[in-house]
Amino acid sequence: MELMNLTIEKVNKLFDEKKINSVDLVEFYLERISKLQNLNAILEINPDAIFIAQKLDLERKKGKIRSKLHGIPIIIKGNIDTNDKIQTTAGAKALEGNFAKEDAYLVKLLRKAGAVILGKANLTEFANFVSFKMKNGYSTLGGQTKNPYGNFDTGGSSSGSAVAVAADLCLAAIGTETSGSILSPSSSNSCVGLKPTTGSISRSGIIPISYTQDTAGPITRTVKDAYEIFKILSKYDKKDAATYIVKDYKPKFSEIKDYKGMIFGYSEDHIKWLEDEKRDAFFEALKKVEKLGGKIIKVKFENLDKISNINVLYYEFKHGINNYLKDKDLEVKTLNDIIKYNYKNPRAIKYGQNILIKSDGTNINDKEYLESLLNDRKYSRKLGIDKIIEEHNLTALIFPANYGAGIAAKAGYPSITVPCSYINGEPFGLTFTARFLEEEKLFSLAQCYEQSYNVRKLPKIITSYNEFKEKYKI
Repeated sequence: MELMNLTIEKVNKLFDEKKINSVDLVEFYLERISKLQNLNAILEINPDAIFIAQKLDLERKKGKIRSKLHGIPIIIKGNIDTNDKIQTTAGAKALEGNFAKEDAYLVKLLRKAGAVILGKANLTEFANFVSFKMKNGYSTLGGQTKNPYGNFDTGGSSSGSAVAVAADLCLAAIGTETSGSILSPSSSNSCVGLKPTTGSISRSGIIPISYTQDTAGPITRTVKDAYEIFKILSKYDKKDAATYIVKDYKPKFSEIKDYKGMIFGYSEDHIKWLEDEKRDAFFEALKKVEKLGGKIIKVKFENLDKISNINVLYYEFKHGINNYLKDKDLEVKTLNDIIKYNYKNPRAIKYGQNILIKSDGTNINDKEYLESLLNDRKYSRKLGIDKIIEEHNLTALIFPANYGAGIAAKAGYPSITVPCSYINGEPFGLTFTARFLEEEKLFSLAQCYEQSYNVRKLPKIITSYNEFKEKYKI
């Protein structure tokens, strides 16, 4: 049975035909994880995964099918709480031994839908909020995550989640994003990554950086798979006030065949730093959008300089991490405790901790925090994305890879990236960005591009694949 490069839709068909079951999938992915450990994509495996799959298979035999995620093995990022035998460390030595007493709300929804939590993915430590010198995909506990396509950047901070999907270590994964952390690794590993509207997926039970920008989101091999997971996760959670926006929300999926009558904008400011080959790849992608009937125009964001800092994150991280830690059975109870712990354990700060130190010097009651917060919202929304889209009657904005992630993150608006091309073997993504809670539109736009051009290729990890060829017909 061919088990490589499956999708949720394909797996459900195989389930219905009784050709495979959930245990088969779990065993397949566990074996792949074992063979591809050198990728450092996985922090921990769920030791109960096979037993959970057995239970779900029995339910299916009895006619109980919870959702399209029933029996689907999913990897979640290592900063998301699970009330099981897996730690939640964000890759940090200081949080080693952190066993959550309750599932994150999104994990509860996944379990209720019948998903199998296969394990936790490596990540850029603390979701890339330790040091400006830290490499994408590195954590003290997980080591350096590697790109399965070659000696390329993994992107971050949801590095392990994207690598796991790309290397076929799971069927889908959950990442988190504060600014670019889903879009970046998805683009770098030829995956589909959805960074949803802030508040459309609960953040409760996720090690925080920012109240105003944090979100979780799916990383998958197809747009439809991303939708299937988003549909399950976009639910109201009384523990996260931001989720009230989806209290009566039921996202739908609409397929489109072309972009006729649609207008897309791109910003020169967001491509001026691209290397020539990536710039060429982006413009080639824009031509492909035009071939599908879309009109491409150049737009200009007038106020990018006003939202170029990350002041809000420094303030909110300290406040958020202190709240997260206060009830944990850990030696560290505050951000300051983490900093002190790291000084006593130099291995924990290979790249330093200048971001942690700067954040620890803040107070969320400071005037600068409120000014920065209001400034970010104003110039990213009303005088940013909203203004550009309204002035030019745009269907959506288009960016290369994660180069437009910052303004969408500050606005709290959704983006989705799809595989666009390969530059000397390195994956490169195309990102669509829309307005508040316009995920349905993004799914349609992204799937149209995906289905029209079928860009995505499997990575060639030949040395590790050889042992699988005979058994799994690779």
